[in-house]
Amino acid sequence: MPEHLPATVHQPVVLGSWPTPLEPAPRLAQALGLGPEDLWVKRDDLVGLGGGGNKVRKLEHTLGAALAAGAEAVVTSGAPQSNHARLTAAAASRLGLQAVLVLEGDEPAEARGNLLLDALLGARIVWAGEVDPTTLAARVEREAEALRESGTPTEVIPFGGSSVVGARGYVAAGAELLTQAPDLTTVVTAIGSGGTMAGLVHALGVDRVLGIDTGAVQDAQARVSDLARGLAREAGTADPGRPRMRHDQVGGGYGVLTPAVAEAVALVARTEGIVLDPVYTGRAAAGLLAAVRAGDVGAGERTVLLHSGGLPGLFGHPQAVDLVR
Repeated sequence: MPEHLPATVHQPVVLGSWPTPLEPAPRLAQALGLGPEDLWVKRDDLVGLGGGGNKVRKLEHTLGAALAAGAEAVVTSGAPQSNHARLTAAAASRLGLQAVLVLEGDEPAEARGNLLLDALLGARIVWAGEVDPTTLAARVEREAEALRESGTPTEVIPFGGSSVVGARGYVAAGAELLTQAPDLTTVVTAIGSGGTMAGLVHALGVDRVLGIDTGAVQDAQARVSDLARGLAREAGTADPGRPRMRHDQVGGGYGVLTPAVAEAVALVARTEGIVLDPVYTGRAAAGLLAAVRAGDVGAGERTVLLHSGGLPGLFGHPQAVDLVR
C-alpha cells in the first residue's frame, strides 16, 4: 500500500500511558528451564486506549502526521479481527476524526471481538470480500478518494500502521525498554505488518531483537528490512543488517491456531495469569519456547517477551474454544 502520510517528522499525538510496565515472569521462566530473573514481559497491552496494544505507539505518529496534513477522516484496512483497525477507530474517536475500516472478507452474521469494538467506537466498516493485498489497497484508495470528493480531507493509514512514520513509535519503545532493562539480551516480538520489529531493530540493533513470523505478510524478512532501512536513512545511520527471525510458527497460515501456539498461550496463562491472543502474541510466545528449546535463548540472559496486545481478537477467533479443550 502506498505511504501517503508525509515523511517529515511531526509532533506525535499522545494516545497511550507511558512507560508501559516491564514485569518479571519467574514461573514461566522456571517452566522453560530459565532462571527466575531471566524472563520479563513488556506490557504494551496496557496502554489505556481502546483495549490496548502495540498499534497505539504507531498511531501516535501516523495520526500526528495525518492531523498535520489537515485530515478530518482516516481510512485503513485489515483482517476482520484487526487490532490495528480497532485501535485506529479508538484513536480517531479520541481525536475527533472519522474512521473508515476496509476489512477483508464478508460481513459475519454476528459482530464479535474486535468487530464489536469497531462498531462501538463509531467506525464505518466496509467489507471488501475475498481480496488480495493489491485489491484491498485499491479499495482503501477508492474509499479515501470518495471522502475527499465529498469535501472531507482524508488520509490513508497504512495496513497495520506500519510505515517508516509508524515505526518511529517502536524506536521510542526500544529506548524506553533500555531504560527499564539496560542489560537486555533479547526482546521477542511477533511480526505482523513489520513496523514493530523494524523500530525495535533501529533502537536496539539486530542482535537483540528476535522476530516471530505470524504469516501476516508474504515476505516478513523483506518487509522488516525495508522499514528498518527506511528508519536508518531517515536518521542518517548505517543499514542495520539482516533481522533475526523464526518462521517456524506460521503453521497452516495467518490466523490458524496451531498446537504449539495453543500450548504457549495456555502455559503463559497458567504460570503468569497473562492472556495472549492466538494470532500474534501467542505465536511470539510459541517462538520463545522454540528458541529456548533450540538453545537460541538461554539461562543467565535478560529476555523480554513483548506483549503487543490483541486480547479482544481472542473473543472473535473461530478456534478460541480449542485453547481449553
